[in-house]
Amino acid sequence: MPQITVDYSQNLESFFDRQGFALALHPLIAETAEAQLAACKTRFRRVDETVVAAGTAEDAVVHIGIALLPGRTPEVKAQLSEVVLDLLAEYLRPAGDVTVVLSAEVRELDASYRRR
Repeated sequence: MPQITVDYSQNLESFFDRQGFALALHPLIAETAEAQLAACKTRFRRVDETVVAAGTAEDAVVHIGIALLPGRTPEVKAQLSEVVLDLLAEYLRPAGDVTVVLSAEVRELDASYRRR
């Protein structure tokens, strides 16, 4: 269960400790959302093109999507989004004048979800 997807702008490639972030993220999700640590799975997807606002080359985006089995309250989901964004700041160190837009969303997995 927790299915975690991290989309990030390619210009953050060398400024983002993805492995460290995932290893810190999993226990945080397990604790905050009362999930099993062993069930946490994170995949990172580099996005080659992103445009923010007026579209300067220095702009970047990181979006974290967390899909959980149903049962968490809206308050727990909101709290999880907040703590994940706080954690992200520890593992993302852009250089120069890069403006990074960070976002997180926690949603429920559909009833069709299966795992083997």
